This record gives sequence, structure tokens and C-alpha cells, in this order.
Amino acid sequence: MSSLAFLVTELQSLSSETRRKHPEIREAAEKSLATLRASPEQASTSLTSDGPQSLELLRPVFMGCATKSPKVVAISLGSLQRLISLKAVPKSTVPEIIRTMSDAMNQGVDIQLKILQTLLGLITNYLEVHDALLGDALLLCFKLQESRIAVVSSTAAATLRQLVMVVMDKMVDEDRRNADAEIREADDKLAEVTLPDGTTTQLNPSAKDAYSVFEDLCLLANSEKPNFLKLQFLHKTFALELIESVLTNYHALFRKHVSLILLLQNHLCPLLLKALSDRPTFPLILRCTRVVFLLLKQFSLELQTETEVFLMLLIRIITDDNSVSLEASGSGSSIASNESYSHGHGSRPQWMRVLAMEIMRGLCSDAELMRNVWDRYDAQENGSNALSTLVTALKRLVTERPALLGVGSQMFGVGVVNSNDSHVLSPSTPSYSLDGVAGMVATAASATVSNVVGMMGSNAGLSLQGSTMKLQCIDQLDKADSPPIPESYIYLLAVQCLVSLCEGFATFSAPLFNTIMIQKPRAAGEAPIRAPPALDFTTLPSDDPSTKQLQIVRDIIESNWPALLAALSFVIATNLSDEIFVDILASYQAMTNVSGMLGLTTPRDAFFTSLAKFSVPTRVVSSLDSYTDPQTPRSATASFSENLGLSLSGGAGPTSPPGLSERNLACLKVLVSSAMFLAGSLGESWFGILEVLQNADYVLASKGIGHGAQSPGSKVGFSPGRSGSNPPSRSVSMSLSASGSGSGLASASSSNSQQSSRHPLLSDLDPETMLTAIQRLFDASKNLEDGAFKCFIDALCKLSAEMIGMQTGTGDASGLEVIAESVSVEELSSLGSGALSPSASIADTLHRRRVSGIHLPRTLRSGDFGINKLGGVVSLNIHRLIYRPAEVAWTTMTTHLLSVISLPTAPPPIRIQAARVLDDVLITVPRNLSTAGELQAQVQQRVLEVLSHQVMPDYTLQPGTAISNVGTTVELRRMGLETLHDILQVSGHTLVIGWETIFSMLESVCRPPPPTRSGSMDSVTSPTASTALRAKPMPLGLGIPSEKNYTILVKIAFQSLNLVCDSVSELAPEHLRLCISTLGQFGRQANTNIALTAAASLLWSVSDAIQAKRKDAEQEPEYSAIWMFLLLEVLGLCTDDRPEVRDGAIQTLFRTMQLYGATLSLQTWDECIWKVAFPLVDALSSEIHRRSALAEPLENPGVGEQAWDESKILAFNSIGSIFHDFLSSKLIHLESFQKSWDFFVTRIQDSVLLDNRSISTPALRCLEKAVKASSASAFDARPKVAETKERVWNAIDSIGNAVLRRNGTQSPLASSPTLPKPFTQESLVAFVDVIQSTRNLSRALDSVEWSLERLTRLMVILKGVLTYPNSPDYRPDIDALPPVQTVVMTTIGGIDLSGPGVPSLVLRDLSEFATLPFLAAFDVAPDPKSSTPSKRITYIALAKKTMPKLVELCLQFKDRLELYSEGSLEAVMSAYSIPVKLKYDCPAPSKHGKDPPLWKTATTSFLRIVKECSPHIVSFDEELSDERLEGIWRQIIDVFRGGILADCSAAESFPLDIQDEEENFDLALIAALEIDVVPHLGVRRIPDSIFTLLAKVLAQGSRLDDSSLSPSSADDVETGSNEYIYVNGSQHHSHGSTDPGHALPRERFSYWCFDLLFLICSDTTREQENARKRLAALSLPALLKRCQTTMARYVADEALRGNLPLPRAREDELLYVLRKLQELRLWSGSLWAALSDNPTKYSLEQPPLTSLTTDAELATPVSSLSSKALISDAVRRSTVGHLFHFYTLLCEIASVPRRTPEAWVHIRPLSTGSVSQHSEERDLNGHGHINSHLEHLDARMLAKECLKIVGNEMGVSWN
Repeated sequence: MSSLAFLVTELQSLSSETRRKHPEIREAAEKSLATLRASPEQASTSLTSDGPQSLELLRPVFMGCATKSPKVVAISLGSLQRLISLKAVPKSTVPEIIRTMSDAMNQGVDIQLKILQTLLGLITNYLEVHDALLGDALLLCFKLQESRIAVVSSTAAATLRQLVMVVMDKMVDEDRRNADAEIREADDKLAEVTLPDGTTTQLNPSAKDAYSVFEDLCLLANSEKPNFLKLQFLHKTFALELIESVLTNYHALFRKHVSLILLLQNHLCPLLLKALSDRPTFPLILRCTRVVFLLLKQFSLELQTETEVFLMLLIRIITDDNSVSLEASGSGSSIASNESYSHGHGSRPQWMRVLAMEIMRGLCSDAELMRNVWDRYDAQENGSNALSTLVTALKRLVTERPALLGVGSQMFGVGVVNSNDSHVLSPSTPSYSLDGVAGMVATAASATVSNVVGMMGSNAGLSLQGSTMKLQCIDQLDKADSPPIPESYIYLLAVQCLVSLCEGFATFSAPLFNTIMIQKPRAAGEAPIRAPPALDFTTLPSDDPSTKQLQIVRDIIESNWPALLAALSFVIATNLSDEIFVDILASYQAMTNVSGMLGLTTPRDAFFTSLAKFSVPTRVVSSLDSYTDPQTPRSATASFSENLGLSLSGGAGPTSPPGLSERNLACLKVLVSSAMFLAGSLGESWFGILEVLQNADYVLASKGIGHGAQSPGSKVGFSPGRSGSNPPSRSVSMSLSASGSGSGLASASSSNSQQSSRHPLLSDLDPETMLTAIQRLFDASKNLEDGAFKCFIDALCKLSAEMIGMQTGTGDASGLEVIAESVSVEELSSLGSGALSPSASIADTLHRRRVSGIHLPRTLRSGDFGINKLGGVVSLNIHRLIYRPAEVAWTTMTTHLLSVISLPTAPPPIRIQAARVLDDVLITVPRNLSTAGELQAQVQQRVLEVLSHQVMPDYTLQPGTAISNVGTTVELRRMGLETLHDILQVSGHTLVIGWETIFSMLESVCRPPPPTRSGSMDSVTSPTASTALRAKPMPLGLGIPSEKNYTILVKIAFQSLNLVCDSVSELAPEHLRLCISTLGQFGRQANTNIALTAAASLLWSVSDAIQAKRKDAEQEPEYSAIWMFLLLEVLGLCTDDRPEVRDGAIQTLFRTMQLYGATLSLQTWDECIWKVAFPLVDALSSEIHRRSALAEPLENPGVGEQAWDESKILAFNSIGSIFHDFLSSKLIHLESFQKSWDFFVTRIQDSVLLDNRSISTPALRCLEKAVKASSASAFDARPKVAETKERVWNAIDSIGNAVLRRNGTQSPLASSPTLPKPFTQESLVAFVDVIQSTRNLSRALDSVEWSLERLTRLMVILKGVLTYPNSPDYRPDIDALPPVQTVVMTTIGGIDLSGPGVPSLVLRDLSEFATLPFLAAFDVAPDPKSSTPSKRITYIALAKKTMPKLVELCLQFKDRLELYSEGSLEAVMSAYSIPVKLKYDCPAPSKHGKDPPLWKTATTSFLRIVKECSPHIVSFDEELSDERLEGIWRQIIDVFRGGILADCSAAESFPLDIQDEEENFDLALIAALEIDVVPHLGVRRIPDSIFTLLAKVLAQGSRLDDSSLSPSSADDVETGSNEYIYVNGSQHHSHGSTDPGHALPRERFSYWCFDLLFLICSDTTREQENARKRLAALSLPALLKRCQTTMARYVADEALRGNLPLPRAREDELLYVLRKLQELRLWSGSLWAALSDNPTKYSLEQPPLTSLTTDAELATPVSSLSSKALISDAVRRSTVGHLFHFYTLLCEIASVPRRTPEAWVHIRPLSTGSVSQHSEERDLNGHGHINSHLEHLDARMLAKECLKIVGNEMGVSWN
């Protein structure tokens, strides 16, 4: 609401409240209300603009405040507070308001709180409150703050803080307004103020207020009288809190105003110094230190002197040492060595030191502040060296109580003796002979740790959980006394300070270094710097601020690194938690990196040295070789003790394997990381780093790591109280954190935070990862500049030389170094053993190596570290070896390696390792050489010359060496030859010089081969000689060079020679002949590989070159002769006893012909065929037959026989390829082609019939290729191709006879001379493929199909192939066609069926194929040799393929008479009848799929053929013979009979829905009979027995139980008898039975058959009337017999059963028969014809009845016939004659005295439709159907109805 409305409301409330006790207030309120109501606009204006009526309007409020009534005062103050917040109070009333509130201050608590709220709103909303008025308001708050009521006091204190902030905010706003105003305010608003230094200044009102308030706060805190506030006393702690709030929020404002800075200098700083110097009290010191921190943090520039004093004071407090002077200078200033203070003792309490350390932690985290401190105090000549003193103090602090911090056992490794014995390093132990200050400091830094190894207490150590406070001490403002402080907390703070300092150096220097050295602008094309050198300050701009800052950092580290290193090296060895350890390690890394970046070599090396000692402890390395694995498992106690660094074995040695702990590995990780970062500037320092990496590689690769680093989550070596995996946090909880740069360790407030992942420095510390990291350091050498790379290589070679010198035991290391530095490759040959003698004393070197722990056994196991890494480094920097001067790396590297190789006293493994590395380099250099010209020749010459020194060593100057080390010498030469092989393989085509050197190296190993015996074991192949990278050298014999050693060298040399042959085209003729001669020698070696490779080389290298030269007409004669010589040489190897050589020669021979056959003349081809190809086949065949006659029994064939078979297979394949490629272009034009073809086919036929079955398939494939190739010449050489085809057909016929003969003998003897060996399925497939190829060739020649005679023979052969029973390799044939069946069906499918007789031929054979699953399936006996299970050949897939195919063919040729006249259709129907009759006894259609059953496929196919072919059978009636016509229809009816009468008992086990589906499927049979068969049975030539058979099949199919038909009925169905059996119903009374019978399945199907039987006997349609009459006459006896049986059984059984009801099926059957008989209307005379002796004759016309009854003139007198005969004759002619036939039974049923069967059924309207339309569901239980009506049926009534029909027919019915 508006201010006016609010005032009206408040006045009304006030008037109501003061109505009785304070009438004057009520009267004043009423007056004000009247004024407001009279002129509200004027009143509102007066309030906001301080008008004349404003005081009168507010007078009731002031009067209410003056009363003593709490309620009235509360209403008045509330009104006043609300009006003030709405700024509806005139400014002139502000003094009155303050005075009024001052008067009401003594009221109750609620009133006092209202006053505080009103005061805050008043001063906040009215900026005009200044000077005394402001002082009065503040005084009012100060007074309330002194209240003893807690809520009032705390509220007043909070209000005071807000008011002081408001005062400062007003000053800030005033400064902003003054800065924005164009014209400053008038001078009369400025006030003169006397500053603390005696000067005066003019201040604006708000500035003066702020100045006065802050000054008084300082004075009150110092117990002095204030100048502005009228206050006598204020608690110092509260005053300091207010001061802290002001400085925290308005430090920027103070820096702008000199007046405020002077207050800090003259009032606040002395106050703080005094408080810190007096007797300490926790609340006061706490607040003073907080203010000091703010001063140091925010005003170090403005208060430089004070900052220095405070810093030194804090340092003095930290160390509790008064000897620290402010004037101490230089890095050498130190803190007096006092005894360590224990908690609770000394001149200063421990909590004060802790407060000082917490402040110092916040300061150290400000890297910029620390740099400024150095620049202002330490960098000056007479400075106080504040920062240096601080570092020294911190170092002294962390080392003052070693026992409290404990010892980190992990830092000494795992599995080593950790007692303080002679092995423990001390300052006097000459562990590392380091030069300079770095070594001394690093050694001294570890002395303290070494002396306190045994001081491991259960609670000793530092951790964020055990050493921190939940709330740091400086934040506990609510405590009157110091809280409990962990004893180690102060040391944790010191560690955090050190970490912050180190990280501050790194976080500032690293980005600048990256910007200056790495990301500096580069010229176009200049490569980026990846390994920059150290900063060169002489090249940096001196006036750049960043340069100055970097120089400051450099000076700090240069002066303070000894103290920092000493502190860090001490702390890292103590018992630390993972978080603290990680930060210490990160500090190590930071100091190392920064020192390297800034070019401080000595500090950098010192930190590297210290890291090295912690990464790979000397004790671990030296203990590895003496360690042996214990035979018994260690106890858990022993393992635990060892993990803690204890030894329980009494100095007997470690019981666990020596190794590196997790922290050792973390140190190693940092060392590697720093070395990689500083790689470009390490120079000679590489040697020490590489030595450490060598030791680390030894420990990690040899023994792995200790238990402390087995897994990332392991925690070994820290006592209880550690913090687990808590990550370090970088914040402190008070304002210190706001000033930090994100560095420092976690405070207590964040120490409980959990993080699942570990710090990166403690992750990935497994041996594989660390070894990978070390390898990455060596890989980074590719980023080094040339100068840095040279230093790196020199250091690596120097390390290797020292190591190898120690291994020799003669001090040859120095000699190796001399070689590496001064001797070239050319001078190596002149060096004797004296050149490698030591040039100086080797005692120091040997001692150094032994301290490192590297001994002879290690090197013998794993090789030299330096050589190993040298190889990797050189491979990454191969471009330097090629394109840089040799002095950069080539000379140093090769000279060192060759000197090692040539050093006879060096261990053999080292020499071999050096050779391996050298060989890798020599291989890689030519491969990467891409520059042509002079450089290319120089590099190639350089490489080959170095290699020749290895391959052909000169030991003339060292007698006896070659003999004593012959094994090593052979191995080195072998490696050199392999290197030559690799060079030729990769770079041989680029060689421009050096062929002479190459041949000299190859010839140096040549030796006449010893004579070998063909087929001996000496020809067994050897392993390939590519063993240059073998981890363990192959052991060679010593002494005189053996045959084996020479064989090794010959192998390698031959490989190189083989590569030379690849470039043989570049050789001169004399070189070519020499090459051929050499290859001939190698081809006759006993080694099979060499012989085989020689044969191949003769072709693929020399032959290629020869053929290329043959293109030149001038050179053709010479090179042609050479080529023919090659062929003859290869032919001689084609019958070698070694299968590898033999097969290789055969391949070479034919591939050569194939490759160059197009260029050969016909004469040459004739020679190749008759002198090479055919003789080879005959030779192979002769050898096979010879071996077969001498071989073991067939079940154990020799390996040799199989190999010869494979050779002949290879020959056939090759000959087939020759014929395929060159028959049409070359061979067919030869004069001897016919003779050659006959010879060729004869050999193929003999191989198929006589050789082993493995040869049959390739032989047939060879013939197939040749036949296919003949097609290309079908037009060019038709007569020759025709003869070729006939010759092939004769071979096919012969092979087919063999197949048929084998097929006819199921179990022939394997040794039978008259029969070939069993054909495999694969060979049969190939045989059929040959047939297809021959047929295709025939079509290409003649363009017509084969004659019927040949096709008949073909089908016989194919059937024999398909049903071949003796193959050993049958495949499953259920789900898919096996290959043989597939190709047979494909061949049959390719026959042209247009010729006469061909369709019938194919249909008959396919029909036979369809019967194979049921007639010819057989089991294959298991093979005892292979233990394979027995198989069954089912032909199911073939049947599934054939049945639909038969339908397709029948439909295709349904219009052709031959389909019917030649019995093809009968054969098809006969094939279908088998599965239809078997039905559920058919084999399963699939094994893995869901194919339909075979009987369903057969039924569907059969019905389709019947549907399509039945009309054509009728149409061809005249052309078909009676026998054929009867056979067709009888076969059709037979299939129907099989389907209708099939055994379906198996279906009873199916689910009901499946049974319904099966029954519905069979409905198709009935429907097909009705639709496709019955209409076409009217042909007169069809015999009556067919019709009778059909009717009896339907009668038999309509049976509902097993007694529905007499036993003779089934026989009648089979025989087709036409005899009618009359059954007299009266005779059945004595034959009744109470047996309910057994109901047959598929009741619906039975009724469908019954329906069709009624249908074919009834007069339903006039279509084909004569045929239907005949069918009805012939079928009616079966129907009458079927119905009579049902009724007679009922009559007989009913009399016997009495009231016992019949089974439901019997009752339904009776009702069905009676109803159907009632509805049935016969053709006129059908019954007469059916009962006659010739139903067919009388079915259409019967003798006239009139001649017997009415015509008196006839010759036959009527009197001669009895009335019975006349009536019987007339009845038989009636359409209801069947009812007369059953008259007696109907009477019996109608006269049954008991209940007769009855039911309610749905009756469909009568129609002339099909069975499927008439057949309703006979559900007598009331289930209705569409288009039907419900009718009650009763047997008695139906019988009566039938009798009525009889009466009507006789004319005696009663109407």
C-alpha cells in the first residue's frame, strides 16, 4: 500500500489503543487523520518533501514512543520502521527519531529489537545521516550490544557489522559519484581531518564518517579513547572482528585512500604487534592473526615495512626462536638450532604456532605474494631475507621431530633388510660419487631418514585424517580456549606450505616457458619445438614484466633449493598418507621441472639425484642377484613384516623377492616424466638419469615389483591414521582460501571427502606401464635437436661402455669409450687388443657399477641395457643417420657397436646383442634413404662397409680368438648375412654400388656340399633362418667349425642369393651365368628348403629375366637356349624323392609354360607336350603303381604313396590349366593333336579307374578344363572338336560302367581286380561335371540335344551315380541336397525336353528318384579308422526337390499324348502313392527346419496333377490303349485309396488343433475326387472295376468304428468285387452285441466319405448324365451295403441291449443314414441296373416294364410273371427304390418299442452343391451354424417318414 494509506491505518490503530489511557495521543491521532482525510494529496506531498505539516502528521507516533506502554511503543516503533522503509519520513525528523529511540531504549526486549531494526533501516535509507547523528545511532547500537540479554546483544552486534558496512558502502558510493560528476561538490561539504601522521586533509562526509568509525575501532581495540564514538569501552575481540570485516570487504577502498592506509600504519599495525607480543590469549591472538593475514595478503605493497615485520614475527612464532633477526640476509641465514618444542611447553603455546602456520599456509599459496616478498626483501642488499628465512624455518620445522613423523618403509623398497646396519646409507657412505653441491645436498638430505629407520611408532606419520582438525584453528572464533590440536598438525601445515611454494613456482613458470619456448612464432616451414632447451635470459626482453618475474623465480630457487630439497627429501621418506605423499612428489616434480626450465643445472641435477635414490633404492638393486626364491611358502606374518620394512630373519636376508614399492614406482614415474619434459636441456646429465633407468628396468623386468605395488589399491607402509584414498583438496575454510591460487593440501573441512579414483601419480604403476613409460622417454629422443641428441647418444654409449667394460673384468670400458669418441669404422680393423686397454684406473668405475647392483648374471640374462635402448633410439631417429653429418650419431653409434662385436673378451650375449642392434640399423637406413645422387651412394657404401666388418671379421691380430669363440663368431656372421638378406629384400632395387662387396660376402660362406642320399633323413627341413630378433640366441657348438655351422651360413647366404635373382635383370650376362651356376649348386644341397627354393628361383627370377631378354631379336638365340636348359633342369627335379622338391619343380615347370606359352611356337609346344608333360605323367604313374605293389595293406598306406598321389594331382591340375589356356590357341593346331588328345584322355581314364581315389577328382577336373577349352574351337576346328567330344563320351561311358558295376555290388572286396576302388562323392561330382561340360560342348557343336538313346544311357549313368552306395564321404541329405544330388539334378534340369520321348524318360527317372527315401535309403557303416558315427543316406532332400519338379513337368507336358501313352503319368502317380499310403510312417522331412511332411507334399503334388491332367486323359481317350487307360485310372484311384484308408492312428497323439488341421488337409482328397475325378469317370472304356473300387474305398473310408463293415468288406475293397450282399434284418436279432466297439479317429472325414458316396449315387445334376448314371449304378451296391450294415446292427443290438443306450457315434450314424436315405433320390433305373448282371449296360436304359404288365399283344404273357416279380421290377426302377430295399429294416426301426436315438441338429437346406458344401458339422449338442435350421431328429420318426415315402411311391398313402 502507499505511504499515506499505511499512515492512516497506523494512526487508526494508535488511536484505538490510546483511547482510554492516553487521550492526548488519541486526540493528536484524530487530528492527523482529519488532516489526511481533508487533503490527502497535500499531506502526502508534505511527508515526502519535508513540508510544514509533516511534523504534525507524525506527532502521534512520536508521542506514542514516549509513553511507557509497551504496546503503544511497539505500535509506534513498528509504524516508524515501516514508514522509514518506505522513505515516507521527512529528513528533518531524523534527529527526532534517533532521540525518540534513545529514550525508548530501556523498554523490553521486543522494543529493543524494534529499535535495532529501525536504526538499520534509517541509516541505510537516509544518506544524510553523518557526523554526530551517525555517532549517536552507532552509540545506541553499541549500548545495546553490551546488553546482558543474549538475543539483544547478538542482534546488536550483527546490526553494528551491517551499519559499519553501510558506512563503508556510502564511502564507496561517494567515490563513484565524485568520479562520475563533472563538477565536484562545493567545498563547504568537505571537512578537514587531522591524519595520524599530523597532516590534515579534506574529506567528503561519507569518507569522514568511514575514517572516523575505523579510527575509533582501532583505538577501542587498543583500549584507547575514541574520537568519534562517544563510547568508553569495547571488547577488543569484537573490535577486531569489525576491523576484519571491513578489511575483508573493502581492501580495494583502503588502497585508494591514503588516509585509511595511514590508519593501518599508525593504529592497526602497532595494535597487532603489541597484541602478538603480549601474553597470548587464544581469542585475541586468533583475531589478530586473521587481521595480520589480511594485511599481508592485501596491503603488502602499501605496508612494506609492516609486512616485513609481520613476516619475521610469524617466522619467529613458527620456530619459537627469538634469535631470528629482521636484519638477517642471504640464503645462508639460519635459525638457531634449538631443541624441538613439545606440545604445551616453551615460550609460546603450541596453538599460537599453529595459528601462525595456518596463516603462513595461506600466504604460501599466493605465488605472486611470495615473489613480491623475495623482490622486496630478499633481493635487496640489506633486505631481511624473509623468504629464505621462511624456507629455512619450514625445513627446520619439518625435521625437528623425526620420531613423530615416522619412516615410510615403502621408500626403501620391498623385500630388503631395512635395519640400521652397515648397508644403511649415512652422510659418510660413498653411495654415489656425485660431483658438486647437488650430490652433497642430495646425500645429506637422506641422512636424517637413514638414522631414524628404527623409529617406527604405531601412531607416527602424517595423514589428512589423523593430522588435521575438523575445523582449522583459525576459524574457531567461538572458542574461548584453544581446541585440541593433533600433535602432528603443525608439521602437516609446514608440509603444505612447502608444497604450495613449489607449486607456485611451477604454475607461474610453466605457462610462460611454454609460451616463450614452445609456442613462439615460427618461420614458414620451421618444425615445431617439442623438446625445447632451457630459458636463456640473455635473449629475453629485459623490460618485459614476465622476464623480471621469471628472474625472480630463478633467484628464489637458486638461493633456496638446498633447504627445499632437504625438507622434501626428509618428508617424502617419512610415514605419509597417499595424499600427502602425492603432493610432496608433485613438489619434487615441480622443482625439478622449474629448475630445468630456468637453466639451473645444479638444482635440477640435485632433485634428479634425490628422485633417483627414492625411485630405485640401491639396496633393492644390489639385493636382487643374491635373492633366491624360497622353496616353502612364507607365513602371513613374514609378509606383513616385510611390507612394513621390517626383517624378522635376524639379518639373514629378505624372505620376499626384492622389488620396488608403489611409492618407489611413483617416484620413478615422476623422474621419467621430468626427464621427458626437460629432455632438450639435460646435456651431460643424461648419464645419471640413464643409469637410474637402467636399474629400474633391471628391477622391473627381472623380478617385478614388491607387494606394495601389486595393485593400484594396495596400501603398504603407512601406520594407522592414514586417510586411505582421499584426494588432496586445495582450499582452506576461512578467507585464506579466497586468496589462494588453488594450491595447498586439504584442510580438515574437506579431508573426509571421498573419491573412488586415485591420484594420477599413484595410478598405472604396474611394471608393464612403468616399463612403457621408460620406453616413451627413449622414444621422445626423436624430438631432440641435433646437439641434444648427440649428448643423449654419447651418454647412452658411455653407459654401455662402462657396463661392458665391467663385464669383461679387464676394465675395457674406458677403451670402449675411447672408441666411441674418437675411432671411426675405417680404423676398427687396425685395432688390436691393446687398443682396448684401460686408459685410467678402473677401480672407481667397478665400484660404481657394483653399487648400482648390476652384475654379470643380470647382463647374461637380459643383455646390456644401453645397447638395447640404443637400438630403439636409433630406429626412431634414423633420419639423423641418413641426412645429418656422421658426427651427430652415426660414427658414435656404429663405432661403439662394432667395438663391442669385435671385443673377444666381451660376453657372447652382449656381442650378439650389439650385432642385433647394428643389423637393425643397417637394415633400416637403406630402407629410408630416398635421396638420389651422391648422398645415396655415400650412405649405401657406408652401410655395406660396416656390414662387411661383421660378416667377414679379421682375427689375424688376435690369434686363437676365432677358434676359442667359434660359436659366437658363426652366430655373428649369420646375423650379418641375415642383415644382408634384409637389405637386399627391401632396398636391393635401389643399390647403385656395392655388388662386388655383396658377392664377396656371399662367396665367403660357400663350400662344396657333401653328398646326400636321396630320401634320407638329412633332407628334413630346418627352421627358417630369420632369427635376427630371436630373444635367446641359438646355441652353437664350439671348437673347429662344424658341418652344422656351415649349413647355417649357407642357408642365410642362399636366401640373399635368391633375392639377388629377383634383380637378375640388372645383372650382366656374366653375372647371370654366375648366378645360374650358383643356384645349381644350392639346388643340389641336402637341405630340402634350399633345393626347393633353388628350383623356384630358376623360374621366377632367372627365367623372367631370360624371357625379357628374348624379346630382343639380337639376344633371342642365346637366351632361348638358356631357357630350355632351365626346363630340363626342372624336369630332372620333378621325380625327386622329396615331395617338397618334387611338387615345387612340377609347379615351376608348368607355371613357366603357362606364363610364356603364348610366345612359344607350335614346334616348341609339341616338344613341351611330348617331352615334358606326358613323360612326367607316365613317370609319376609308374612310380605310384610300383609303390602300390610294394606297399603295406590298404588300410595302412605309407606316407610316401600319398605324397606321390599329391604330386600326380598337382601334375593333372597343371596339365588341365595348360589345356585350358592354350588348347584353342596352340595345342589344337598341332599335327599330333588327335594322338595327344587320345593319350591325354586315356591317362585320365586310367587314373580314374586304377589309381587311388584322391587322384580321381583332380583327373576329372583336368579333363573338364580341357573339354571346356575345346568349346572355344567349336567353329574353328569342328572336326577335331567332334572327335574330341566322342573320345570323351567313350571315357564317360567306361567310367559309368565302373560306377554301375560298383553300384550293383553292395559289398565288393577291396582287392577285387575287376572293380575299381570305391568312388568318393567328390569324384562323382567331378564326373557329373565332366558330363555337363561334354553336353555343353555337344550343343555348341550340333545345336541339338543328344539322341534319345544317348540320353537314356545318360540317365542310367546319372541314376547309378545318384544311388552309388559305397562312397566313404557321404554328406547329410535331409535338409539340403548334397553335392552329388545337386549336380545330378542340375544335369537333368539342363536336358532339352522338346524331343520325342525325352519328357517321359525324365519323368520316369524322376519318379523313381522320388521313391528313393522309401525304397532305397540305407545306412553307411562307420569307418573304424576315423571313429566316425554311422550315417544314413535318406534321399529326403532329393524327394522334396523332385516331387514339385514332377508337378512342373507334368503340367508342362500335359497336352502331349506321350505323357499318358508311355506310362509316365502312371509312374508319377505310383511315386506319389508311396508317401501318401505311408502317411505318418514317412521319414521326417527335415532335421533342422520345418518343412511340410513328405506325404503332404506328395498329396498336394498329386492332387494338382490330377486336377490338371484328368481332362486331358478324357480328351486322349481314343488315342490311349485300354490297358494304359485302365492303368492310369486305377493308379489314380489307388492313390486316393491310399490317402483315404491310410493309418491315422498316430495323429491321435497330436494336439486337437493339429488333428483338426490334419483332417481338414485330407478334405482335399474328397474334394478332388468329387471335382476332378468323378466328372471324368464316365468314359465308356474305363472298366467297371474302377468304379466299384472307388465306391468301396469311400464305403471303407466312411467307417466310424471297427465293426461298421464286415471283415469281408475290406477284401472287397481290395479286389474290387461287384457282388452285392443282401442282409436280411431279421437275421441280425440273433447276432446282436452289447460291445460298444472302438470308435475310429477322424469322424468328420468318415462323414465326408459317406457324403461323397451318397452324392455319386444320387440324381443331383444333369451334367454328364450318362457318366453319372453309370457311376451311380456301379457305386449303389456299396452304398446300400454300407447303410444296411448300420441299420441291421442297430436292430440286432437294440433288441439285445434294451434300455442300454448305444454309443453316441452309433446313434449319430443311424440318424445320419436314415436322414440321408430319406433325402436320397436315385437315377431312374439305377437300382435296377445296380442289381443286374451288367450295371453299365442297363445304367442308361432298362427293359421296358410295359412288355411285362400291360401289353397283351406281347409274346410274353403277363400271367407268366408273378405279382411279386412285377412289383420287384417296378420298385427297382423307382428313384426311391433304395427305400423299398430297406423296407424290412425300416419297419423294424419304426416298431422299436423303446426309445430310439434322437438329437437336435442343424440342417442346411438341400442343394446340389459339392460334398464340402453339404458336409456340415454333425454337432448333436446344439452348436448352431450359419444358414441352417434346428431340427429334431428321431430314428423312429425318420423310419416312419421313409415308410411313408414307400407308401406314396406305391400309391397307398393315406392323406
